[in-house]
Amino acid sequence: MANLSIDRPITPLRQRMLDDMAVRGLREHTRRDYIRHVCRFAAFLGRSPETATPDDVRRFQVHQTESGATASTINSAVSALRFLFTVTLDRPDLARRLMIMRNPRKAPDVLSVEEVARLLQAAPNIKYKAALGVAYGAGLRASEVTHLKVDDIDSQRMLIRVEQGKGRKDRNAMLSPQLLELLRLWWREGKKRTVMLPHGWLFPGKAYTEPMSTRQLHRVVQEAAEAAGIRKRVHPHTLRHSFATHLLEQDVDIRVIQMLLGHSKLDTTALYTKVATRTIHAVTSPLDRLMALMEGKAADG
Repeated sequence: MANLSIDRPITPLRQRMLDDMAVRGLREHTRRDYIRHVCRFAAFLGRSPETATPDDVRRFQVHQTESGATASTINSAVSALRFLFTVTLDRPDLARRLMIMRNPRKAPDVLSVEEVARLLQAAPNIKYKAALGVAYGAGLRASEVTHLKVDDIDSQRMLIRVEQGKGRKDRNAMLSPQLLELLRLWWREGKKRTVMLPHGWLFPGKAYTEPMSTRQLHRVVQEAAEAAGIRKRVHPHTLRHSFATHLLEQDVDIRVIQMLLGHSKLDTTALYTKVATRTIHAVTSPLDRLMALMEGKAADG
């Protein structure tokens, strides 16, 4: 599949789509993904998507499948093209031709409590230790961690305010005493280094007026995992998975975990029951009960 740059001169169609996405408040990374997928569709057609036919849409999806595109890539392209056809081009007939591909859900990779401790200890400095602490201690997504502001930390109510998370929803996340202490250590260090601006980003990037990028956070997690000798594939979302799994193993109600994670559906949260090993180990097999009953009867006989 063609690997087109999305930074070439803006066509009238792209500008219209950019305007449509801006009006509807789509996030910057979503806009870039949508434009990238539309560019690939245009490259496949060899002409403007405005001229697309139902057969073109079908052929493009067949091409994606035969090229070995993953289900998530195909479904992401479907979302982009549906927006293009439904909103920008007012061609809902084409949008209806797009087929979502079933994406089998895999049990998420999680770290043990000991591995999380080693990962945090291996973080290169207090800023990154605090950022990873938020990802694990509050169960936040990478983009939610990087877009936190100093004012989002509510030490009075012991809450972290997450504004415009996934699905453009606001929610409160938990702020534990240990996490608050870790954040205070970073705040004092950031003030000393004059990188912590009033009402500014909690984790500023190289330019203090901009937040740390999710790519930077991803790189730090991988480097810390390597330094800690963790051989599992680790990324920022692994810490969120571990947060949910460890709460489940502590017998926290699954609906409370759903609320803390900001999941719309309980089914999404229930996926963590597949990896909550302590919960599984705590369950007595019916076979064990049966054998105990049989042994009891044999002893009575």
